[in-house]
Amino acid sequence: MGKKKATETIKNPYDTGTLRHDLWEAAKERVIGIDRQRLQIGTLSEKTVHAVVKNYYEPDEDHQEIPIEGKCADIYTEDERIIEIQTGNFSRLKSKLPVFLPEYDVTVVLPVPDRRRMIWIDPETGEEVSAGAYRSALAPWPAFRELYTIREYLSHPHMHVRFLLMNMTEYRLLNGRSRDRKHFGKTRHDRIPEELTGEIILNEPRDYMLFLPEELTEHTKISEAADDTAAVRKATDPEAAPTGTFTSAELARAAHIPKPYLSYVTGLLRMLGVIERLPKKQGRSWLYRIRE
Repeated sequence: MGKKKATETIKNPYDTGTLRHDLWEAAKERVIGIDRQRLQIGTLSEKTVHAVVKNYYEPDEDHQEIPIEGKCADIYTEDERIIEIQTGNFSRLKSKLPVFLPEYDVTVVLPVPDRRRMIWIDPETGEEVSAGAYRSALAPWPAFRELYTIREYLSHPHMHVRFLLMNMTEYRLLNGRSRDRKHFGKTRHDRIPEELTGEIILNEPRDYMLFLPEELTEHTKISEAADDTAAVRKATDPEAAPTGTFTSAELARAAHIPKPYLSYVTGLLRMLGVIERLPKKQGRSWLYRIRE
């Protein structure tokens, strides 16, 4: 796989300049076809997003689904690197990574919805019943919940992660047990990837610094020599927060992290050595600071 170059400019804070929209459109056409009307939805693969992303990173089928050390790699490139496309159930990776990582560079790609819309289908007729507008999917924060499952491998020198952000259309069957049939047991039929919106490349723990907003990185960095644990404990005002610290709530406000994902974000950033938790609280909240 050669180094990718952007074919057009995208105004997205997470666009690293690596997106290839020509290859993306070719992968979608290969997997889904040009005519993607509703009558075809029932014939699409159950894991369409996985198939499209796999063909985007490696269109040559000779390098797809390759057995290695008793495990099946989604992609094994010409330069002997492994790429795993993971759209969910990250526990499956936990049996592969201990086998792959000692010998190979492994890139785990997470397709992440940026904006998403829902289309509801009558399960008996296959007809579209209703369609919603595109809404924010809170990217990239939901991906942290998935990464948390494989947190012990993220700092391995052979481990790399990519968030591939895209807009999606999600098809769901109206087979729920609620009055509108949209809740309590409804089935997600398939997700259809639309346009790419960005890519986040995480090759080493320090790369995760990009998730910290500028106001934190500019104003809260302090050296351990300037404010070590002993200095914290000897503060004149025991209730005052040490200089250069922040609470998880302050991080959430600055970075716009939804509450359901905040513990996963702070937990991973701590494990990767990006931030540390101090032995002091501000009220009921733990204090954190960015590690040098």
